[in-house]
Amino acid sequence: MYSVNIKNSVFEVEKAKETVVVNGNILDWDISQINERHYNVIYNDKSFNLEVVSLDIETKTVKLKLNNKPCEITLKDKFDLLLEKLGMNNLHNKVAKDIKAPMPGLIFDIKVKEGDEVKKGDAVLILEAMKMENILKSPGDGTVKAIKIKKGQSVEKNQVLIQF
Repeated sequence: MYSVNIKNSVFEVEKAKETVVVNGNILDWDISQINERHYNVIYNDKSFNLEVVSLDIETKTVKLKLNNKPCEITLKDKFDLLLEKLGMNNLHNKVAKDIKAPMPGLIFDIKVKEGDEVKKGDAVLILEAMKMENILKSPGDGTVKAIKIKKGQSVEKNQVLIQF
């Protein structure tokens, strides 16, 4: 089963062999592929030209042109629906939040300043703890809003160091 979102309308779609069922109704259509990106669709005795403009596999988004009118479709498979049901559907949209000290230590170096844009995995500061330098990295993309510590400052575990 799939969930298909078109212009804020959600459809439940199932495919079994040659049959497509949309919201419990069998879809009676005929699709002919013209070339790699173009199709001809006949539905309710009407002909439609369909062009696949782009396909983003990561976000499961398809941009189409139906009779030269743009249309965007977002697909969710059974795994996406299960993650959504469990409240775990936004794991891909990782935006940086606060960075907290993972352990007590001393701020050895700060690699960013307020207003800097950071990407997931960028080094933001170095925390010295137990005679080791620990590089703390950004957990996601974002803009540094506030730096709550100074170089050479002692910090406690779970203390907020940087805010995004």
